[in-house]
Amino acid sequence: MSNKVLGIIPSRYGSSRFPGKPLAMIGDKPMIQHVYENCRKALSYVYVATDDERIFDAVQAFGGKVVMTSKNHANGTERCAEAAMLISAEENVNFDVIINIQGDEPFLDINQIHDLLRSFESRDTQIATLIHKIENKDDLFDIMNVKVAVNSENEAIYFSRSPIPFLRNVEKDEWLDNHSFYKHIGIYGFRPGVLLEVVKLMPSPLEKAESLEQLRWLENGYKVKCEISEVSETVSVDTPQDLERANKIYKQMTNGQS
Repeated sequence: MSNKVLGIIPSRYGSSRFPGKPLAMIGDKPMIQHVYENCRKALSYVYVATDDERIFDAVQAFGGKVVMTSKNHANGTERCAEAAMLISAEENVNFDVIINIQGDEPFLDINQIHDLLRSFESRDTQIATLIHKIENKDDLFDIMNVKVAVNSENEAIYFSRSPIPFLRNVEKDEWLDNHSFYKHIGIYGFRPGVLLEVVKLMPSPLEKAESLEQLRWLENGYKVKCEISEVSETVSVDTPQDLERANKIYKQMTNGQS
């Protein structure tokens, strides 16, 4: 795999449930620093893309690379597209793959990045993401866990908050014993040209119905390769309560290393 891979961490200060969370402290570092440093273990090129001077200054303070983007982006994909163009010009590199990395997962497992990049060993891959086999019923029926059905080439057929497929004539308690269901893990890789194309697409009916941006891409004919990862999603910090949990985990990790 080419080393011309760019990891971008979209990061905004405003959040309805947890304002300022990129700068929330986990141990002695802001969360965005944890994410950045984990990404750097796997990638040569990593940037934070933000629209807020506080985040910009914080990243520079710990020695990270950061670009300022527009405040008008509707989502992280749009922010990544603008950042990718800025960074490509700044680094004078034509990147082969752009990875959109969640900024609220401080314990990102770098094996997830390696898993994702396997998909791009094929030149035909336009977009790639990760999936993980669902092992328990709660995950299967939780609408916050996005499920995905794939074809024989492990390309996404559909993403849904509902369990897919529906198993007819099987009791729901027995679904996991009768079919392999997959949970979507929200990290994406794009060919740069494809990234610039998908952000120009208008929101689609299926996307609006499920509130899932990736359905816009499928509705417009893009193929999303799904790489099965043995690593489930890591701890996501969405609320102050999640931050407390993350700090406990970090304390356990650091105590174990000492």
